[in-house]
Amino acid sequence: MEIPSRYNPASVENKWYDYWMKQGFFHSEPDDREPYCIVIPPPNVTGVLHMGHMLNNTIQDIMVRRARMAGKNACWVPGTDHASIATEAKVVAKLKDEGIEKSSLTREQFLEYAWVWKEKHGGIILEQLKKLGASCDWERTCFTMDEARYESVIDVFIDLHKKGLIYRGARMVNWDSKALTAVSDEEVIYKEVQSKLYHVRYLIEGKNDEWLTIATTRPETILGDTAICVHPDDPRYAHLKGQRVLIPLINRSVPVIFDEYVEMEFGTGALKVTPAHDVNDYNLGLKHNLEVVDTFNPDGTLSKSARLYIGEDRFVVRKKIVADLEAAGHIVKIEEYTNKVGYSERTDEVIEPRISVQWFLRMKELAKPALEVVDNDTVKFYPAKYKNMYRHWMDNLQDWCISRQLWWGHRIPAWYTPDGTIVVAKTREAALEKLAVGSWQWADQSHEPSAISHEHPASGIRHPASGIQHPVSANDLVQDPDVLDTWFSSWLWPISVFDGIRHPDNADIRYYYPTNDLVTAPEIIFFWVARMIMAGEEYRKDIPFHNVYFTGIVRDKMGRKMSKSLGNSPEPIKLIEQHGADAVRMGMLLCSPAGNDLLFDEGLIEQGRNFCNKVWNAFRLLKGWKVDKNLVQPQASVISVSWFNAQFEFSLREIENLFNDYRLSEALMVIYKLFWDDFCAWYLEMIKPSYQRSIDPITLEATVTFFDKLMRVIHPFLPFITEEIWQFLRERKEGESIMVSRMPDSTPKSPKGDLSPSLVGEGLREGHLPDAGILNSFEFAREVTTAIRTVRKEKNIPQKEAIQLMIRKTGEEGADTSFDDVVMKLCGIDELTYVDEKQPDAVSFVIKSTEFYIPLNIQADPEEESRKLQEELAYMRGFMVTVDKKLSNERFVTTAPRHVVELERKKKSDAEARIRVLEEKLRSY
Repeated sequence: MEIPSRYNPASVENKWYDYWMKQGFFHSEPDDREPYCIVIPPPNVTGVLHMGHMLNNTIQDIMVRRARMAGKNACWVPGTDHASIATEAKVVAKLKDEGIEKSSLTREQFLEYAWVWKEKHGGIILEQLKKLGASCDWERTCFTMDEARYESVIDVFIDLHKKGLIYRGARMVNWDSKALTAVSDEEVIYKEVQSKLYHVRYLIEGKNDEWLTIATTRPETILGDTAICVHPDDPRYAHLKGQRVLIPLINRSVPVIFDEYVEMEFGTGALKVTPAHDVNDYNLGLKHNLEVVDTFNPDGTLSKSARLYIGEDRFVVRKKIVADLEAAGHIVKIEEYTNKVGYSERTDEVIEPRISVQWFLRMKELAKPALEVVDNDTVKFYPAKYKNMYRHWMDNLQDWCISRQLWWGHRIPAWYTPDGTIVVAKTREAALEKLAVGSWQWADQSHEPSAISHEHPASGIRHPASGIQHPVSANDLVQDPDVLDTWFSSWLWPISVFDGIRHPDNADIRYYYPTNDLVTAPEIIFFWVARMIMAGEEYRKDIPFHNVYFTGIVRDKMGRKMSKSLGNSPEPIKLIEQHGADAVRMGMLLCSPAGNDLLFDEGLIEQGRNFCNKVWNAFRLLKGWKVDKNLVQPQASVISVSWFNAQFEFSLREIENLFNDYRLSEALMVIYKLFWDDFCAWYLEMIKPSYQRSIDPITLEATVTFFDKLMRVIHPFLPFITEEIWQFLRERKEGESIMVSRMPDSTPKSPKGDLSPSLVGEGLREGHLPDAGILNSFEFAREVTTAIRTVRKEKNIPQKEAIQLMIRKTGEEGADTSFDDVVMKLCGIDELTYVDEKQPDAVSFVIKSTEFYIPLNIQADPEEESRKLQEELAYMRGFMVTVDKKLSNERFVTTAPRHVVELERKKKSDAEARIRVLEEKLRSY
């Protein structure tokens, strides 16, 4: 088969993905192999692929492909999240474009539209992941609202309610006025904004001209004030005990209360108290038994309770009330003010604190075991720095508001009778049965505020009658209209994808659970990671995963988070179409160390594409060589093959250790260097035949084997081009694939000799090194070759022109001749000799304790040569001072890794040898 001159991703990627799918390579069933399982962080059905998805799923695919090639039974479970708020907003917007208001539809009619929308748009992102090369087990695709997941969520709600962990109560919640639903604390994003601080005076009741001044950033809430609070030790206000003030514009009388909560130094030291619209004021209201006046409607407009500006938007009212307060003489001054304001993560609407009847999950009991397993590293975080963030949140978490005022989602399985009885049951029939035998539970009533209206059936929380006074029929039961928070389904994800809630002893959950790795973003460590651990401990008595790899945020070159509004986020599918999936995958990984933000630059994608081209061109070079079976393997090729084999083993072990530490970006850089530098720039040059000459069969076979191994090492990162080349390298049978071949063995081997510290990377462990001697010898030969090439360049000697090389060894050790044949080949040397005397009429250089001479019949200028030697000697002596300073630091010697200290000692030894040679050479001038 003819090999194309250029690599064309478009013609390759669809072909091999279809082949993998047809062969069923992605699918997994329980067997006797070791399982390796990842569950995908389910993207929203509203979504399309963005750069964060690209990074996250590329990392997951690398880990899954690598596990599969290690002989494990790899299973990557895909799926999507129903995304209650986002999806309902999309459907509402679509209906509005068609002239249909949600309010004109029944719940059932709206849900019909929502399901149609989901079927049309919900699978888009999964199809896009296939373009990326994601090797998910598509036969296992789940959706958080499919039958198994829906039933699992309802079963868990009922179970937790039965255990007393779920309750219903009126509480201050974060209210999204755009989505018309409560959101949890974790779904509120605080942004620093430029505001104004309004100093407003309130008239003391019964006084003609005595005022109390407060400072507020939210004058629109003044109409809901039910008290003014001052500190009991503040002498400025001691005379106001028992006094009342009048609310500006409406003259409602409210008390002055005293509480240590108030900071005397802030503002005027007097605080307006609006229990319906501030969580701290709400708590003060409970403590002092204050009236609650809710002046806002759910959509952020003012309610009838406000008495003024009824039906107008809260931010419009802010401007109007300030003007009216100024006109009435209530504004003392207005200052510029910087403060933090909460925004809904889903809609970017300013959050409105609001008292509402909601369902809550008690978290303290669930949190304790979930904190322990992270503290003791049963669940490991990469990077480990996120343990502190996790611990802080778990130590300070609040009960979880799990209800949402939406129609799209898992409907709360609670039923209300006409007298306010609440029955939690899976179906209407089950609720009737519970009522018949008196098996129902009342909702929690603690902290119920006064004077508040509710939109729920049963109109809030009431003391139920003692037993059912009249027979209740099915038609009398009204189901709670709310749905559950989206996270209440995704916290079960590692269990529910294997149907482990409904069928806790099925074969899949026993085999795949707990899963191995979770790849996610740190911003959902609370939303999802912590809650999945809680659910795992509660329902499986086991962790849901062993390791959590946190990716960073994808930012642009200026450090800004990518977003559509900024227009700084490229479309991933277009990048794939332009550069190929492999190039995009590599570009993303080149700059994405775990837990650190990725500064995306499209130039990195081009670097990935260039690497693919390098791989392809090296492959074409290899396939273009003609073999002569009668040729004997040259000595230069013998040593070259031995060296690259050792170098490959060395790099493979380093890659393995980096993977074990979840340092994937660094592992890719080792692979990059191994292929581009070691294999292409050095090895292929060392063994390639001269122009129009043939290669011997032993070297060719060794090189094909190396290429095969390299493709397998690269495959998890670049699946498409490696499959294409692997299929070309040798004859393959139908059904064979690189993705189910075995990764080259990286079993630790005993070292032969001491490896130079300059070769020991952070990823290598002591005792796991290949043949140290040949690697050290080559490093020396590499320096020699580079130096000779520099001489050729400086002296304008063409590469085709043969030169002589003389070597004078000045140290105690004998000369290492291992790579002499290689140096001669790479540097165009036709004669290499070892000498005992200096060669004054030759161009010379020194490497370690060895002098090299290249006779060029060029009369050297003694003064110029002396000057150069003196400059180099001065540099080396300065270098020695730096190294000595480091080695004389006892803390460095005792605390730094052993190989780092050894590297510094090696530097000192080499520098000392170089200085001796330079000093001796200078004496001859």
